[in-house]
Amino acid sequence: MIKIVMLRHGESTWNVENRFTGWTDVELSARGQKEARDAGLALRNHGYTFDVAFTSVLKRAIHTLWLVTEEMQLHWVPVHKDWRLNERHYGALQGLNKAEIAEHYGAEQVHLWRRGFSIRPPAMSFTDPSLPHHDPRYSGVQAARLPATESLEDTMKRSILCWQERIVPEVALGRRAIVVAHHNTLRALIKHLEGVSDAEIMELNIPTGRPLVYEFNDRMEVLARYYLDDTPSSAISGAA
Repeated sequence: MIKIVMLRHGESTWNVENRFTGWTDVELSARGQKEARDAGLALRNHGYTFDVAFTSVLKRAIHTLWLVTEEMQLHWVPVHKDWRLNERHYGALQGLNKAEIAEHYGAEQVHLWRRGFSIRPPAMSFTDPSLPHHDPRYSGVQAARLPATESLEDTMKRSILCWQERIVPEVALGRRAIVVAHHNTLRALIKHLEGVSDAEIMELNIPTGRPLVYEFNDRMEVLARYYLDDTPSSAISGAA
């Protein structure tokens, strides 16, 4: 049996401020740092260890991974950073307060932007200096692949490629892996791995800093998923 641990980064400063974050590179809050350390401690106490780690190129995920590996005394573990594990790009909504946007556009519209599978928020202007095209961390990525906005479907397409091209090959070599990413990246992977419907994925929530364990057979078919503090079960149903 193969196990992979997935972890949403700890609470960020913009989670606290209720802002759309997306690709904006914000830091962990004090609570988020504690969540990351608690996750590492829980993994260590449950006997987990890792040979390889994957994360995005956003510091709230990277710093979460640092704190987890520090608690586990796994500073040496190779880390693969991949932009395809970035949070969903929220376009022109990035940096705006969710409640204020709901007042302006209506709660139903904002819910569709946040949760609809194929619905993109308004795009960021191509003259906006915060576009990823201007960020040196994406200098090796073809400009056409960098978004100005994304739906969950867009996010899933790129995260699946990372899963298939980088994560699965490492696991196939017998390496124990942890993936530290973001709410929508992980929701996208769950939808792909379990065939969750478009309607069901709208209700799926993943808490910050809580390790989610996946069990697979040798064909990388899902046997079970559960949070570390839950009882393992072969039944896969409902929102995590």
